[in-house]
Amino acid sequence: MGKLDGKRIAFLATDGVEQVELTEPLEAVRNEGAEVEVISLKKGEFQGFNHLDKGDTFTADKAVKDADADDYDGVVLPGGVANPDFLRSDEDAVRFVRSFVEAKKPVGAICHGPWTLVEADVIKGRTLTSWPSLQTDIRNAGATWVDEEVHVDQGLVTSRKPDDLPAFNAKVIEEVAEGRHERAPEPAGTGAGSGSS
Repeated sequence: MGKLDGKRIAFLATDGVEQVELTEPLEAVRNEGAEVEVISLKKGEFQGFNHLDKGDTFTADKAVKDADADDYDGVVLPGGVANPDFLRSDEDAVRFVRSFVEAKKPVGAICHGPWTLVEADVIKGRTLTSWPSLQTDIRNAGATWVDEEVHVDQGLVTSRKPDDLPAFNAKVIEEVAEGRHERAPEPAGTGAGSGSS
């Protein structure tokens, strides 16, 4: 029996996804018993990348316009530069990601993946990490940026880069196993762990 038996996890990705940031977390959660659906801007194939070089193609099980966060226990947002930029430009993708945060369900985002969270306007008062070039965007969205291998903020799991995948995968599994995080974040400036506003 795996830690994630009976759990369903969505992976949201499109052309330009950093391949290893899709494949390794996907394999890690499957190995723990989770059912996985790959969701993209449209059903069918999309192109993975190994940094700036084309990698494998992947097949999306479902288009994001047809996906509902209520059907999943968590979502993972892999990075790559182009992938989250395409996602953040799509209203359905942004709505889908926002729905997970509003429902207090676990969200994992690595590398450039948090760009979609910035666009969804759901990180104000939170603390997260990312690829370093996103730190200004994250701060401008009202969050605190930290340079850590993995950071967890009430179900929001973030990491910086592919080297952080072992820690990222472990925390995503832990957070999805725990389930919803019912405790609402404290308003900024009221108590330990609050970010600057």
